[in-house]
Amino acid sequence: MNSDIKWLIFLGLERKLFQEDPCREIIEAKGDSVDIVTFAEELLQVGACSDFDAMQALVEVAFNESYEKGPPIDPFDPDSAFEQMPGDSEDTSDSAKFGISDMPELNKLDSLEAADDCLKVILNICQEVGASDLHLSAGARPFIRLCRSIEYLSEDKLTANASQLLNTALLSVADRDTFENKQDLDLALLVGESRYRLNLMVHKDGIAGSYRIVAPTIPELYSLGFDNMDVINKLLSYHNGLILLTGPVGAGKTTTLAAMIDELNKNRTDHLIIVEQPIEIVQSSKNCHITQREVGPHTKSYSSALKGALRQDPDIIVIGELRDLETIEMAISASETGHLVIGTLHTNNAANTLNRVLDVFPAAQQGQIRAMLAGALRGIICQNLIPAIDGTLKLAYEILISNTGVRNMISENKPESLKNAMETGASEGMQLMDKSVFKLWENGEISDEVAKRNLRDKMLRTRVEARM
Repeated sequence: MNSDIKWLIFLGLERKLFQEDPCREIIEAKGDSVDIVTFAEELLQVGACSDFDAMQALVEVAFNESYEKGPPIDPFDPDSAFEQMPGDSEDTSDSAKFGISDMPELNKLDSLEAADDCLKVILNICQEVGASDLHLSAGARPFIRLCRSIEYLSEDKLTANASQLLNTALLSVADRDTFENKQDLDLALLVGESRYRLNLMVHKDGIAGSYRIVAPTIPELYSLGFDNMDVINKLLSYHNGLILLTGPVGAGKTTTLAAMIDELNKNRTDHLIIVEQPIEIVQSSKNCHITQREVGPHTKSYSSALKGALRQDPDIIVIGELRDLETIEMAISASETGHLVIGTLHTNNAANTLNRVLDVFPAAQQGQIRAMLAGALRGIICQNLIPAIDGTLKLAYEILISNTGVRNMISENKPESLKNAMETGASEGMQLMDKSVFKLWENGEISDEVAKRNLRDKMLRTRVEARM
């Protein structure tokens, strides 16, 4: 069983988000090699968990934790007490190096005003040290995510009261009421000139908050690590069709999507409508006229926003997440009727992406959708961020370009043939994820252990092992 699945089960059982029996049944049905996104989707589909947002947040934590080590206990051990939170099993704290030694003790906060000031100091530290995430959870030590590694901010676990004060200090009265009613909250925070994506949830020990630090500027697309910009520029030059940007949680999809939008904004003169939940990176109109909407404050759902967008004379539609049947169906239809549609999905490769798109539809409708998708798809970019030797993260990615062969494979329901098509389509700009990872290893940018962990191709993995 993959380490990220073990973490997801451990955390889900620990927080009482779902029970053990459906987890066992899914593992037995799907096998030990099932990926974390598929596993989470199965739990939602069988009704083992009804909270989509909490599950999505848990997948992100589990995926990130799996890079470091396995969960502290066997998630299927009937004698486990599930008293530990991620990272509690290892003490690596060094709060002084983050400049917080003079901060008030978090567990002694006694008002929202004091918590407001304290949280702003912590968020500022996150910006200064280049952290990607901040986690403040009752019953656990507060920590940041720095190049996928956990760095603790305090020796003490947060009390329920301290966690509640810190995590609600920056919320408006309306947001506090929403969180109190729903027990889950997703929103974007503006603190000074910095933006953060916040997810709040309730678990057995109290409130947990995850803060994603949003980059202050939009990076150039070429600077992200794509070494074949010609094929990406060609995808962005189309005036209709569907482009899918995919990858696991924490793979940098938001940054890549923002850079793609900025590239379109600079090089085209179109009307571009963006729908997100929440708005993370703010886009300003340059050569394009940009309309940016957030699910919740500006529209009821992705599907209702997309339905409205078709009446608003757009040239390009960007959908932050293709998460349900109606949204996916409308996205495909819009891409067939003269619009360029770009959407994101939480999948690990091109074949899984196509399966994910098709599996949301009833069996009787899949043939029709398969034919529509074959005609509409322009390409799939699947990416991941891999820990590098120099302590940074390196982009690994695969690209599927829709040509005649690929369209036939989609129409004939042969996703297993896509790998061969991508291997033989290198001259058209196609690339498998394994080739990208192997190239990073050959260039000395990632370690042998990281390369081995991320390679699925047995021959490439054997070449790495031979040097270890």
